[in-house]
Amino acid sequence: MATETPPPSKTPSRLPTTEEFVAVQESAEFGELRGAYRGFAFPLTVAFIAWYLLYVLLSNYAGDFMGTKLFGNFNVAMTLGLAQFLTTFLIAWWYARTAAAKFDPKADAIKSRMESGE
Repeated sequence: MATETPPPSKTPSRLPTTEEFVAVQESAEFGELRGAYRGFAFPLTVAFIAWYLLYVLLSNYAGDFMGTKLFGNFNVAMTLGLAQFLTTFLIAWWYARTAAAKFDPKADAIKSRMESGE
């Protein structure tokens, strides 16, 4: 019977003090990271909520339009409803790519400096 090797032990990271957290929060680097995140997330959130509310409003007040058949049994309402799912997945994919490329490296650098005590 083969024995399993234990996972490599991580060295315990140092817990930063409250003052260090405040200093990092007030730093230009953290402000830049927060600004980049907000510049990406907020407009996208507002756009998606507007898109969703448009769908709800059309469903409530434009029944004839939403019932218009496009092809087969698919009407405008079904097509826009499925587009809601598609845009949700596309936004999640886009956010994951952007976070991995832009936000995570900066956040990891800040975290490692805080844990090392620099």
